[in-house]
Amino acid sequence: MKVHFIGIGGIGVSALAKYYLEKGHKVSGSDLVSSEITEALKKLGAKIFIGHSGKNLPKDTDLVIYSPAVQKTNLELNAAFKIQNSKFKIQILSYPEALGDLTKKYFTIAVCGSHGKSTVTAMIGLILTKAGLDPTVIVGTKVKEFGDSNFRMGHPTFRVVPRLVPRGSAILVIEADEHFASFLNYWPKIIVLTNLEPDHLDFYKNLKNILLTFREYVSHLPNNGVLVANWDDKNIRRMLISNFQFLISNKIPNSKFKILKYSLGQPEAKKLKKILKIPGEFNVSNALAALTAARALKIPDKISFKALSEYRGSWRRFDIVEAEIRGYQRGKTRKITIINDYAHHPTQIKVTLEAAREKYPRRKIWCIFQPHQEQRTYYLWNDFVKVFSSAPVDKIIITDIYDVAGRENKNIKKLVNSKKLVEAINKPSVIYLPKQKILNFLRKNLEGGPPARTSSRRSRAGEVVLIMGAGDIYNLSFIFAKDVVN
Repeated sequence: MKVHFIGIGGIGVSALAKYYLEKGHKVSGSDLVSSEITEALKKLGAKIFIGHSGKNLPKDTDLVIYSPAVQKTNLELNAAFKIQNSKFKIQILSYPEALGDLTKKYFTIAVCGSHGKSTVTAMIGLILTKAGLDPTVIVGTKVKEFGDSNFRMGHPTFRVVPRLVPRGSAILVIEADEHFASFLNYWPKIIVLTNLEPDHLDFYKNLKNILLTFREYVSHLPNNGVLVANWDDKNIRRMLISNFQFLISNKIPNSKFKILKYSLGQPEAKKLKKILKIPGEFNVSNALAALTAARALKIPDKISFKALSEYRGSWRRFDIVEAEIRGYQRGKTRKITIINDYAHHPTQIKVTLEAAREKYPRRKIWCIFQPHQEQRTYYLWNDFVKVFSSAPVDKIIITDIYDVAGRENKNIKKLVNSKKLVEAINKPSVIYLPKQKILNFLRKNLEGGPPARTSSRRSRAGEVVLIMGAGDIYNLSFIFAKDVVN
C-alpha cells in the first residue's frame, strides 16, 4: 500500500509514518520545512518533499493522512480530494482518524490530560517492554530508550499476559491529544488522565467545554475498561463528581468500567522520588500514573519500579543537552549546564522552574522562554504574568512569540506580543530580546568564576541555562552548546 502524509514532520504524524514503514508500506510525505524528523524518515526509506504541492502525491496513492495543522485550503490536500472525487479510489484521513482506526485493532492504552502526556506514555511503554508485553508505542517526543525515537514497534504476544489483555493481542500505547478534540477518534481499553486545566481556549473557549469533552472521551471506554485518574487534580474530581455523579463504589452510573485513582499522598510517592532520574514533584505524579496503569495490567511492582528508575527522560523534557561543559574561557570559567524543556503552558513553566531550582538550589539559573501562539498568550496572559513574576530563577529572557501557521487570529495578533508581556511582568530580572540576539547576550553576560581546579565544590558549579518553549527555540540549545565548547 502507498501511504502519503501531509505534514509528515509533526511529532505525532511522523510516528505514524514510522508505523507504516515498519509494516512494509511505501511511505511518502511533505512538510513546509526540512527538520531532523524529516531527515530521520528519509533514512528509514520515506520519500520526503519540502513544500506542499499537488505534484507531491505519488501515482496510485491508496491512503492520504494529513496533520490537524494542515488547513483545508492546502493545495496538496485539495489535490487529494480531487483524486478522491474522480474515478480513482483513495482514502483520506486526518492523523487522529488514522490513529483512531489503529486503536480499534489493538488493545490500546491512551494517555490524556493537559500536561505530562508524553512522559507518562513513555513510562508506560517502558514498563510494558520490561514486562515482556512488547507494546507498540506512539508518543509526542523522542525517547532515549526507544533509540531517540517517538515510535516503538511491538508485536502480538502469546506469553502469559494480563487477564485484561486477550491472549495474542497486540498492545498499543498512545499519547492522546485533546486539541481540536482529536482524542474523540480513539477507542482505548485503558485511559490515563493526568490533569485538566484551561488550554487550547481558541478551540474550547472555557473550562466547562474542556470538561464536557473529556467526559465524552472517557465514555469511549468499554464496560471492562479502566480509567486511571489523578485524584490530586481538582478539575478531574469536578468532572467525575459533577458530570458523572461519581459514586463511592468507584463506578460511573450505567457503566461497568473501573476507576483507579492515584495521588502524591500515597506511600509509593516517596520511593519514586528517591529512584527517579528526572526531577520535580510533577514527575513523581507522572510515575504514579504509569505505576497505576501497570497495576491495572497486573504487572508486578518490582518490574515497574525498575523500569521507572532506569527512565532517563525524553527529548525536550528537562533534557540536559550538554551537562556541565566548560565555559568561554576554557579552564578558567565555571561550568555551564544547558537544559532544554518543552514547557509552554503557565503551569508547566511553574513546575519546571521549581524543579530546576530544586535540582540546582545554589546555582544561578537563566530561563530563556519562547511563548507558543498568540492565542494561548492572550487567553492565559494573567497566568503568564503571575508565573514569571514569582519565578524562582535569577534571570529571564522572553523572546518573540512562536506563530503556528494557520492557527493564529489576526485580531489577537494586534493585542499581544512579548514586549508587552515583559512590561506587564515589570521586573528588572525579566527582559525581552529577539531570538537572534540571545546568543551574543549570553556571551557577554554569563559570569566567569574561579578556575575549575578549585577545591570548592560550590564555586565549580556554574550557571544553568534553561531554554524553554514548544516552538523552534530548542535549536538555540544546540547552537549554544556547540558555541561554549569551542
